[in-house]
Amino acid sequence: MIAGVDLIRYGNGLGKIVMARPGGTLADLQPKQVMNVLAETGFLLFRGFGPGLEEFSDFVRTHSDKVTLDPARTFFGGNVAQKVDAGVEALGLHIENGNSPFVPTLTWFLCEKAARSGSQTTVCDGYAVWEKFSPQAKRAFKEQDIVFSRRVSEPMWKAFTQYQLTEAKDVDDITPDDVQSLATGPGHTTFRLDEDGYLTYAYRTRAVHSTLFGRRQSFANSILGPSYNYEPPKITFADGSDLPEWLWDEVRDVTESVTQEINWVDGDVVLVDNTRVMHGRRAVEDTDRSIYNSQSYAAAHLLNALGNQFGECTTEILPSVPA
Repeated sequence: MIAGVDLIRYGNGLGKIVMARPGGTLADLQPKQVMNVLAETGFLLFRGFGPGLEEFSDFVRTHSDKVTLDPARTFFGGNVAQKVDAGVEALGLHIENGNSPFVPTLTWFLCEKAARSGSQTTVCDGYAVWEKFSPQAKRAFKEQDIVFSRRVSEPMWKAFTQYQLTEAKDVDDITPDDVQSLATGPGHTTFRLDEDGYLTYAYRTRAVHSTLFGRRQSFANSILGPSYNYEPPKITFADGSDLPEWLWDEVRDVTESVTQEINWVDGDVVLVDNTRVMHGRRAVEDTDRSIYNSQSYAAAHLLNALGNQFGECTTEILPSVPA
């Protein structure tokens, strides 16, 4: 429960609407209660609170140890929120930063102005996906990790690293060693600095894994995800083989069958367990819309004895080679 609000089931899944009562604000909510309900539901839609960008940013900070960023976007709200601007095409299901070793545990959205039609955010519970997979699909993802390989331009990887470092450092002094020090998410990553300044990485991780709140297996990853501001990653199994077409088809069919749409209302806030629930977007039909996004790491003191069981990370930097 969350004191002072009404909890309403959202659609046919486990997600909940946290409905404000008259005069209620996000600051009134107890963070421990919010996190406890999130552990059960996977995502929460806060409606009727009507926060501005500053109130939203404070809400994110209250539940987080650290806020992260997408260097391709501009910050707002005291370096907490970023404007969502990813074209007008539909965006595939993914966890935030799921194709890199910098996976935040929480994803947040603020709808400043809702579209009149289209552009619904989609949410897909990885628990439900894993339960619906065929034995063959489960076997394929259990037997092998997946690997995302990608090149990132020098301005982008340096901007991301500079923001994430706890100690101030000039952007010109950022090195691949600094990137390596930040790769603390799940999986194993190799980095290689190319002669043109691009950083090439290969990120090996599980497609199905435990979550922030427990060891139950969730199919939560970014194999269907977009690459709007970046080079698309190459996605393979750990042995270098391609995912077979029948497996791609089953992933698309099963995820779509359990996907829900969030029909935005002005002032809505959504909180997603980024280790369990994938999100995406339907095609934008009305471009007169304004949505902000934030990515963060859940505050350790709020997790209590549950702890973060999302896994361990190992990283390695390879020598520079010609591009």
